[in-house]
Amino acid sequence: MTRVAGVDGCAGGWVAVMLVDGQFAGARLAARFADLLDDPATVIGVDIPLGSCASPRAADVAARQRLGPRRASVFDPPPPEVLDAPDLATANELARRRYGRGVSAQGWHLREKMRDAEPHWRAEPSRIFEVSPELSFATLHGAPLSHTKRTWAGTQARTALLARAGIVVPADLGAAGAAGVDDVLDAAAVAWTAARLAAGAACCLPDPPDRDPAGRAVAIWC
Repeated sequence: MTRVAGVDGCAGGWVAVMLVDGQFAGARLAARFADLLDDPATVIGVDIPLGSCASPRAADVAARQRLGPRRASVFDPPPPEVLDAPDLATANELARRRYGRGVSAQGWHLREKMRDAEPHWRAEPSRIFEVSPELSFATLHGAPLSHTKRTWAGTQARTALLARAGIVVPADLGAAGAAGVDDVLDAAAVAWTAARLAAGAACCLPDPPDRDPAGRAVAIWC
């Protein structure tokens, strides 16, 4: 029996979808990433940047190239040197001084969840992996999807792709049902990639992955 988890950020924290042998096995909400680590999942995928080697990261550049019309779903995260900056203006100044480029507002909004998840990745890099749900859906489909995830057509396409892969998310998710529809579907797609990671079948961008100073792989998996 192989149990994995896919995690996506949502209002108030995180939503996780668990799979056992590739099929839906539960969903959870958590305020902190650490609250999900008691799950016996052997692999946990999470849709948040993990690790940094340069700015921009090769993983993000490669993911945008692969996603084409859906490339806007991948933001450049703020480099680690600016995560503790008090505001975006200060972060921009620091990033420009170090890398010659600033930090986008979208990237800046990732910082709290990056700070929440990354210490656990550093401690368990063989269990916790960065996954892009949009790349997961593109891999399932064989090409980037035509519609964004918050449209009706996009929601239907993503639900159908998951069902075709054997992942049927039930209507009643208990407390996890308070998460947004797109967040739940994204978490399920991340869980699909986590199952591929557990089976040794996942691919990553870039390939081979970059390495941080401690030798941990810095890549987006799909």
